[in-house]
Amino acid sequence: MTLTQSLLSMGGGVLLLLAGAEGLVRGASALALRIGITPLVVGLTVVAIGTSSPELVVSIQAALAGEGGVALGNVVGSNIANLGLIVGVAAVLTPMTVDRKLVRHDVPIMLVSMAALVVFLLDGTLERWEGGVLLAAAVLYTVDGIRTSRREVREANAKLPPEVTEALVEVEAGFKRHILLVVGGVALLVFGADRLLAGAVVAATQLGVSEAVIGLTLVALGTSLPELATTIVAARRGEAEIALGNAIGSNIFNVFSVLGPAALAAPIASVGIGADVLSLMVGFGLVTLLFLYTGGKTRRWEGAVLLLGYLGYIWWLVQ
Repeated sequence: MTLTQSLLSMGGGVLLLLAGAEGLVRGASALALRIGITPLVVGLTVVAIGTSSPELVVSIQAALAGEGGVALGNVVGSNIANLGLIVGVAAVLTPMTVDRKLVRHDVPIMLVSMAALVVFLLDGTLERWEGGVLLAAAVLYTVDGIRTSRREVREANAKLPPEVTEALVEVEAGFKRHILLVVGGVALLVFGADRLLAGAVVAATQLGVSEAVIGLTLVALGTSLPELATTIVAARRGEAEIALGNAIGSNIFNVFSVLGPAALAAPIASVGIGADVLSLMVGFGLVTLLFLYTGGKTRRWEGAVLLLGYLGYIWWLVQ
C-alpha cells in the first residue's frame, strides 16, 4: 500500500466511522429516551457512548494487532481533542450555560478516570485486570447516572427540545427502524475502523513517524469527528446539556469503556505515550474544570484559550 493509498484508506475509514456513529447515535438516543432519562444524561451516556464507539472499535482492533501506540494514542489524543478542539470550538461559536451537576459530578469523574489511567500506566503497560477495573467503573457510572436521572425525568421532559420530544413520540412506531440503525451503525464502525487503522499503520511507516504520533493526531482526530459534529450541532441549537455532556461523557467513556475492553482483549503497552502527553491530557481537564466552574457559562475567550492550547499541542507533537 502506497502513502496515497493509505491516506485514502484513512479518509474512507473516517467517512464510514461518521456514518456509523450517526446511525448508532440516532437509533440509540431514540430508544434510550423511551425509558425516560434527562437530556444531560443522554449526552453523558447514550450520545457519549455512541460518539465514542469509533475509538472503541479502533482501540480494540489496534490492541489485538499489537499496535499499542495507536490504541492508547487514539484515546489520549481523542480526550485532548474533545476538550481543546471540540469544547473550544463550541464555546467560541456559542456561549453555553453550564449544568451544575456536570461541574460538581461529571467533570471530577472525568479527572479521576484520567488520573487512574496515569497510575495504571506507571509500569508502562495497561494490564487485563486494570482493563477490568476500568470497565467495571464504566458500568457503575452509567447505572448511577440513569438511576439518578429517572428520578428527575418528569420535570426534565417538560423542558425537552422539540426534536427530542419527537423522538419520544416516534420511537414506538419506529422501533425496528431504530434497531436497524444501531446494528447498521455498528457494522459501519467496525469496517471503518479497520480501514482507518490499516491506513494509519502504513502512513506511519511511510512518513517515518511513530505509531503513537499517528494515534495521537490523525487517528484521534478521525475518531473524534462524531463528537465534534454532535457537540457543535447541539451547541448551535441551544442544547448545552447535550453539547457539553457529550464531550465530557465521551472522555469518561474513552478511558472506562474504550481502554477497558481494549486492555481485556490484549494488554496495551504505552509505546511512545510518555508522562508529558498524559500530563497534557490531565492539564486540559483541569483547565476545562476551572472554566466551567466559574461564571456558570462558557465564554468565547475561554473557548479560544482551549482551541489555541490544542493547536499548540499539535504543533509540539509534529516537531
